[in-house]
Amino acid sequence: MSDTPQITDSHCHLDFPDFDGQLDEIVTRAAQAGVTRMVTICTRLRNEPTVRAIAESYAPVFYAAGTHPMSAAEEPLATADELVALAQHPKFVGIGESGLDYHYTADSAAVQKQSLRVHIEAAQRTGLPLIIHARAADDDMARILSEEFRNAPYSCVMHCFSSSTELARAALDLGFYLSMSGIAAFPKSQELRDIFASAPVDRILVETDAPYLAPPPYRGKRNEPAYTAHTAQKGAEIFEMDYPAFAAQTQANFDRLFAKVAAFKAAA
Repeated sequence: MSDTPQITDSHCHLDFPDFDGQLDEIVTRAAQAGVTRMVTICTRLRNEPTVRAIAESYAPVFYAAGTHPMSAAEEPLATADELVALAQHPKFVGIGESGLDYHYTADSAAVQKQSLRVHIEAAQRTGLPLIIHARAADDDMARILSEEFRNAPYSCVMHCFSSSTELARAALDLGFYLSMSGIAAFPKSQELRDIFASAPVDRILVETDAPYLAPPPYRGKRNEPAYTAHTAQKGAEIFEMDYPAFAAQTQANFDRLFAKVAAFKAAA
């Protein structure tokens, strides 16, 4: 295992029922694949204690919390103070996921925008990276991210990026990062691969979004952090790098953006 290049699953959902009673095995298989760290994401703040407990129970697991845009109309509106308070936990390393999703939930666009601005404020105040979900809302997303960045800079990752060239460019111009999920390995995703290939390699992360979006050869099955390695292998192809070099680059990128994780590891 020591010869396996190390990578980080920058976005997964280990509290979801798909993993009930299996986390010991999930974390073990991840380590065997070289996935030595995971960030598990809380999508409804009322579930934060459960997600926090997972991070506290497993040394390789860190966590972030926020209100997913598709839940923004169903959940109480978070406050920046609430998110800042949660960020005091040593393994709380990011704000979100937040964002905009007009594919299924365009009717809640107004509250989604309000929620997004709250999460951006928390990222500005804590210095932790904002974790963005963007779907079918590219124009509003680019506008709000840019407006708020002009108010006060912050760091951000466009999680599971599968949007337009224009949104990729807007995010990269702000110094943000793009995260590559299993979608980038799907056979019909050449346009998305081209977007990644045109991005600076020092701005790329890898993730699973587990239990969703398993890359080939597991497509259609439950995803898990170990499968980050398959997406990273595709990433190495996209950037015409050998796998160990690409893995090392994504690790450096993750440490730069998620500095609290790097500091935690150094202090451990």
